Amino acid sequence: MSLAAPLKKEKKKLIKPKQIEVQKIMKPVKDIKKLQATIEVQDLSVSFIQYTKGLQQKDLKVISSLNIDIHPGEILAVVGSSGSGKSLLAHAILGILPSNATVTGKITYKGEPLTSKRQEKLRGKEIALVPQSVNYLDPLMRVGKQVRTAVKDGDPIKAQREVFSRYYLKPEVENLFPFQLSGGMARRVLVSTAVVSGAQLIIADEPTPGLDTASVKEALKCFRELADHGAAVMLISHDIETALKIADRIAVFYAGTTVEVAPVEDFKGKGEGLRHPYSKALWGALPQNDFMPIAGFQPLPSALPPGCLFEPRCSMVTPDCSKAQPEARTLRNGMVRCIHAT
Repeated sequence: MSLAAPLKKEKKKLIKPKQIEVQKIMKPVKDIKKLQATIEVQDLSVSFIQYTKGLQQKDLKVISSLNIDIHPGEILAVVGSSGSGKSLLAHAILGILPSNATVTGKITYKGEPLTSKRQEKLRGKEIALVPQSVNYLDPLMRVGKQVRTAVKDGDPIKAQREVFSRYYLKPEVENLFPFQLSGGMARRVLVSTAVVSGAQLIIADEPTPGLDTASVKEALKCFRELADHGAAVMLISHDIETALKIADRIAVFYAGTTVEVAPVEDFKGKGEGLRHPYSKALWGALPQNDFMPIAGFQPLPSALPPGCLFEPRCSMVTPDCSKAQPEARTLRNGMVRCIHAT
């Protein structure tokens, strides 16, 4: 009889923390939207000075009128074909574009303008990049030490060893230099660096190529956990299937602009929930759908059409499509840049 009461109390103590943890992690999307955006990009344009004949210069615009926003606790997947401006957006946010780049538009971080001085202060601290190229690793520093330098709180050695174990990197890997790693191992080291950083905005630029199935699953799970604990994550990928596994919303890029932003729930069936013809064509081109290729090709920055950028390939085209690039507008809990979208 004397043991019954203590057991009941102990049971309550065990259950209560678990309930609190679940409530903290599982943040409903409707609550996310009430929070101030961690990063907001409005009408971003990026152009480069290019030399043509002799010393003549040409201003080549590669990104135009690009818009996205990401809130705390959310993963926004940015998808599109090569050359659509995905990586350039990441570099513009980080402030690591080459010196011949001209950037216009507005980028705000937590409601304040993201100036070059602020970018330098936050880069690698509150804003972390998981780069597409493994060449970002310091070739002269052992990888374990590189990951430890990103740890802001706690024991750096412990944090590094725990994250290496999680990504199936053996203990001896921490003493290796980047040139001694396989491509998949090097990419796992890059992911590890972002994981231990405690950053509020994580930009993952094609983080999974070269990884085996188990590592891909673990990496995606980790990004989801980081978002569930309050970070904003931008996942850049050409693979819609991978993005749909963890993202909350999908931003579709085409020829340097955002043509649609849609909740992941809209990517289903025949794509009838999608808004833009390119998004629907991209969805229909997947093997598990109609496996129908999109006719034509994405225009080069030097040969953009005067109106809608997708107009030369669109099955819904009308004369009005060639007059001007459509304005971005809100539609059905998403965004679209098409005059025909309903």
